[in-house]
Amino acid sequence: MQPPEPYLIFTRKLQELGLRHMVSGSIAAIYYGEPRLTNDVDIIVFLRREDVRRLIKAFPEDEFYCPPVEIIESERTRDQRGHFNIIHHETGFKADIYLTGRDELHAWGFAHVVTADLDGETIIFAPPEYVIVRKLQFFREGGSAKHLRDIQRMLASLGDEWPRSDLMQMICEHRLEPEWSKVEAFAE
Repeated sequence: MQPPEPYLIFTRKLQELGLRHMVSGSIAAIYYGEPRLTNDVDIIVFLRREDVRRLIKAFPEDEFYCPPVEIIESERTRDQRGHFNIIHHETGFKADIYLTGRDELHAWGFAHVVTADLDGETIIFAPPEYVIVRKLQFFREGGSAKHLRDIQRMLASLGDEWPRSDLMQMICEHRLEPEWSKVEAFAE
């Protein structure tokens, strides 16, 4: 029997807590594209003040590294780029928790989530357009070709019939045309 996907350690607990969340990053790129190795999961979470202590309690320190209340609260109150990690001690698998803040792309992603049933587990994924735009932004910031590869694999799996109008509009809105041209060149 194959062990469960390590990201389920985190998503199950978020679902049990009833916290709005969506899986993005490499795990979403794998879902929409092709398998590859990763040692973390990116999860965007809508976290209210009253949820912070419940979150910490759900990830007990004997099993997980979870930042203290003050750190999470400080990140939660940022308008953009609020972020912290939770690490599972036994596996070393890490969840990068990104908080929604006032990020319009997060809001769009939550309005268009994709719910999937994977081997009896309900997983809530960010929509492919969101994943691609974020990967283009990360490529712009860090230059890692893995983002271009992920995007190419996603596009190939989604197929030519997949509507791209929202994606193209978002690329223009976020001024990602130069990065998009690298995706197109990467395929050649």
